[in-house]
Amino acid sequence: QVQLVESGGGLVQAGDSLRLSCATSGRTFSRYYMGWFRQAPGKEREFVATISPSTGSTYYADSVKGRFTISRDNAKNTVYLRMNSLKPEDTAVYYCVADQILRTAVGSQQYWGQGTQVTVSS
Repeated sequence: QVQLVESGGGLVQAGDSLRLSCATSGRTFSRYYMGWFRQAPGKEREFVATISPSTGSTYYADSVKGRFTISRDNAKNTVYLRMNSLKPEDTAVYYCVADQILRTAVGSQQYWGQGTQVTVSS
């Protein structure tokens, strides 16, 4: 069982930056792919970014590529999402996910945090 707690969301203006953090419990953090998804009102949860457990390879949705950076600190059991040049369309609840496989969709046997709200005003 893995527990995840996100933090760092807030209300910002277009063009601003935010860094989200996701702290996890358990001693197996380094074995999981760690990722971020987001869900805007009335829309399905969508993939944002993920990072591999060992090599640190990263994968991004096209909509955030070049603006967002995912990173992880295995010693702190924490994954981060640095978001630059934020746009109003980035407004959503951002969820952290721990996964045993590389996956860019919601699926079974994933562990989720409770989410943190990011609101970008124009």
